Amino acid sequence: MNTPQDFGKTRDGQAVERVTISGGGLTANILNWGAVVQDLRLDGHPHALVLGFDTFEHYLDYSPYFGATPGRSSNRIADGRFTIDGTEYQVDRNENGVTNLHGGSDGTGVSLWEFEEIGEDRVTLKIVDRDGRGGFPGNCTIRAHFQLKPRGVFSVVYETTTDKPTIANICNHSYFNLGNGTDTLEHQIMITAEHYLPTDERQIPTGELAPVSGTPFDFRKPQPMKREYPNGRQVLFDHNFCLSSERMEKRPVISVRAPSSGVTMDVLTTEPGVQFYTAFKLDETPEGLSGFPYGPFAGFCLETQVWPDAVNHKGFPNAILRPGETLRQETDYVFRKSETKKAPA
Repeated sequence: MNTPQDFGKTRDGQAVERVTISGGGLTANILNWGAVVQDLRLDGHPHALVLGFDTFEHYLDYSPYFGATPGRSSNRIADGRFTIDGTEYQVDRNENGVTNLHGGSDGTGVSLWEFEEIGEDRVTLKIVDRDGRGGFPGNCTIRAHFQLKPRGVFSVVYETTTDKPTIANICNHSYFNLGNGTDTLEHQIMITAEHYLPTDERQIPTGELAPVSGTPFDFRKPQPMKREYPNGRQVLFDHNFCLSSERMEKRPVISVRAPSSGVTMDVLTTEPGVQFYTAFKLDETPEGLSGFPYGPFAGFCLETQVWPDAVNHKGFPNAILRPGETLRQETDYVFRKSETKKAPA
């Protein structure tokens, strides 16, 4: 019987629990707080594949959504404002008092969920995000399904329903590190995107779909995460890459490899966009899962989702969910390990 284990308490004394699932050569720990992927391991690789902490208090004090399920609208909404069917809504401006980030200061990524189903290789969590919470309309029921499948597949599926028209855009916010070191700049990444979204000083898309061709944003062939502009300045990636103009059948869109370890992660998703973030804003933290503190570039995020601020941009993918609909967002992270090449003696 796979039963939840105590992992700590919230600031107001509520119990935080952890479930461990295993299968397909993987082991994962999932928290009921934030539907967080607290740990993820691949057989034969000595380090955690994700950033996280063994102490819950560190999540409260130091976690920038490590492994969380932020919502009900992940990423950013300009000025925390949007209009649906002629009604304007003002939601929590929790980022510098200007933008709404990841659903606000009291969003799903920092709230308690309930374990609905638990198996040896899978777990389902549920949360009801109430009407008016953070300013969002409608009672939203969100389910997070995590499953470890054969051949190293970590399956993440989010299902969302609502009783009023609302914004819904859920994602997994794991910070990955596939290597043997304290940063991920040597990782090689391929993203099948022809365009990306330039942003303004608030990190809100300008509305332009910029071609990646001829820029450091061109990852159509594998490139190291460490890229430079022609002037030698390092590119700080925290941008949406446009995978498609709308949600599609699940397909392969990303591949990442760490040369130091031989670990590869392929990403397949239904989503039209992915926010690629190289974690350059990370501050020094307490010791993490792999035995070292996390600083800038200690991990990277691949947040598969609707494009940021889509509700405020004509021509962006639909971000509005209506009663009677079920929003189903599917992403597979597929891990494998090959032998690393040794340098000649």
